Amino acid sequence: MAVRGLGTGGAEKRPVPVLELVEWAFQREKVSVEFDEIERETGTRPGVGMEYILMEQARLGCRVQGGGTSPAHHDADIVASTLAVLPESCGGRRMAIWVAELARAGRRPEWQAEPQVRPLATTTNRHGTRARTADAADLGHAGWPHQPRRKRTGCVVLEPVAYSPVEIRPTAREVGAMRRAYLQWWSALLEIKTALQISHLTAHVVTDVLPVSAPWKKST
Repeated sequence: MAVRGLGTGGAEKRPVPVLELVEWAFQREKVSVEFDEIERETGTRPGVGMEYILMEQARLGCRVQGGGTSPAHHDADIVASTLAVLPESCGGRRMAIWVAELARAGRRPEWQAEPQVRPLATTTNRHGTRARTADAADLGHAGWPHQPRRKRTGCVVLEPVAYSPVEIRPTAREVGAMRRAYLQWWSALLEIKTALQISHLTAHVVTDVLPVSAPWKKST
């Protein structure tokens, strides 16, 4: 959901959670993460010494280019520059791009998915797409042996029992990977929050509010 109405007047700074501020910067102000400009203005490679570099940016008046037709809000530029210098310990440039993409779309990382049963393989003809079948005898003791069937001529033949191999997705390993990615995203937000709280924002004060760190853990 798009964030509206942040930083639109008034001398008093507005308290705002870090995620809401990041979404405002990328959705409304349409800033973009410019790694090369940070390196050119500060002379420092992004990802090293976040707090020091942010203070240097404020001293030098460094701004990151916005993506709109008019200049972006100062605080939005600071948000973009904060992402551009995200330390490697928090994911570096790759994480910065991911955080920006999610914020621009108003989304959070997927950490769960409804299990789905899918055929391992399909076949398509003029009648449509169907699950591909296999011989159940190949499953060994867990399968079915060939079954006798009497033909019209009276002879008995053994015919295979067909079954459709399926898979259940996501697997436990995939769910674990999704949750680890969510935790990495959350850790990056924590770092961004800390940096923005010591930055020279003109219209906002970043609060300590963060998304739930592990939403899959049910509270009792």
